[in-house]
Amino acid sequence: MQTHRLKAHPAHPPARVSAIEARVIGFDADWLRVRWRIEDAHSLVVPAFAGRGRADELWRATCFELFLRPVGGEAYVELNLSPSERWAAYEFTGYRDGMSDRPASREPDCTMRQGSSFAIFDAAIPRDVLPALPASANFTAVIEEHGGVVSYWAITHPEAKPDFHDQSCFVAELAPPRRA
Repeated sequence: MQTHRLKAHPAHPPARVSAIEARVIGFDADWLRVRWRIEDAHSLVVPAFAGRGRADELWRATCFELFLRPVGGEAYVELNLSPSERWAAYEFTGYRDGMSDRPASREPDCTMRQGSSFAIFDAAIPRDVLPALPASANFTAVIEEHGGVVSYWAITHPEAKPDFHDQSCFVAELAPPRRA
């Protein structure tokens, strides 16, 4: 499966984090599994464990996000996944318009592991939270480091400011899982 190298927005550089990669590590009829790998994660601030449950404004701390827009459509889905195990799923009718909670039959499963110089965040997302596929995708991360440094990572960024909702950021593709 394809690995996406995320870039920090130049107006918000990281303190020590040097690279982030995101990739789909599994996809079947029930779950989409995505992994983010953070290099040089020594100063990463990880939100405290809060247990599973929906929560808004997860992007105010270290958070991993996935945006999906069905090919040819204006509507899209935003998924926010926190190392605290809190999550959010929203649907939009258009660019930052018509936001509502996206229903989920089950809660995503999120796990954060830290090594000596890296961290790995894995998320298993219930299939019914995803929009119709194939979809254009944007893999992103908001990274908080010690000292209050916050960086915004995406496959690509619009020039002026970080905006993960910008149509130009939906450059990856997520296809439906292949049937056995």
